[in-house]
Amino acid sequence: MALLPGGTFLMGTEDAEGFPADGEGPVREVTVAPFRIDVHAVTNERFARFVRETGHTTEAERFGWSYVFAGFLPAALRRGAPRPEGAPWWCGVEGASWRAPEGPGSEVGERADHPVVHISWNDAVAYCRWAGVRLPTEAEWEYAARGGLERRRYPWGDELTPGGEHRCNIWQGRFPVKNTAEDGYRGTAPVDAFEPNGFGLYNVSGNVWEWCADWWSTDHTDRPRTDPRGPATGTAKVMRGGSYLCHHSYCNRYRVAARTCNTPDSSTGNLGFRCVRDA
Repeated sequence: MALLPGGTFLMGTEDAEGFPADGEGPVREVTVAPFRIDVHAVTNERFARFVRETGHTTEAERFGWSYVFAGFLPAALRRGAPRPEGAPWWCGVEGASWRAPEGPGSEVGERADHPVVHISWNDAVAYCRWAGVRLPTEAEWEYAARGGLERRRYPWGDELTPGGEHRCNIWQGRFPVKNTAEDGYRGTAPVDAFEPNGFGLYNVSGNVWEWCADWWSTDHTDRPRTDPRGPATGTAKVMRGGSYLCHHSYCNRYRVAARTCNTPDSSTGNLGFRCVRDA
């Protein structure tokens, strides 16, 4: 874990490329206390150790299925698979889980250093209890992702590919039919791929979405706040960072202020987490 000093930063954005309906703004002054945070997302290897020691069964395993990107599937699995309205590139695949990210026949044997996926918020919290850590608040996550930069679009600045260099694992090409994989990856990348941000954190943009502790809300005050925790209750939890499926044409949410949400029992092939601890 990296020890972050905490302090006051400007959270949120009013970026013209953003999504106001997601509650990205207003820009507000937020202060966070010092804390420690994983330098990268929890890996398959770390999660496997948790499962071995606790016998934990993930919600995807209990439900018997999870969502997998259609482009990763053979025709036999795509055919007839249920697809959510508005996002037909996802297929509900029986047998898909963190152990078999693309469903039956797939495995994580050569992806020990990739982020664990198909993890619900509830699964992530169970891991945190075992490890003696917790999920980051949304404010902590954004403070950490910014890496000490102020009001920048990405963890490294305002330009997506400075000097033509790819700095994160997202979709290149035409979504969802053609991924040129110019950044080197079609699916997940190792958790320490690409250069870290100013705080030494890897892949806070792209690769996999990461769960936060907070319940979802789009109602933010512009007055200064200290260690905000989000609403007391809700129906969905905050997710941050974007993933390998994000593309400018529809999901430009690999910006540090971008956000989305999902229900606590949901899991997909591009959703993981990282942990924090009080300093």
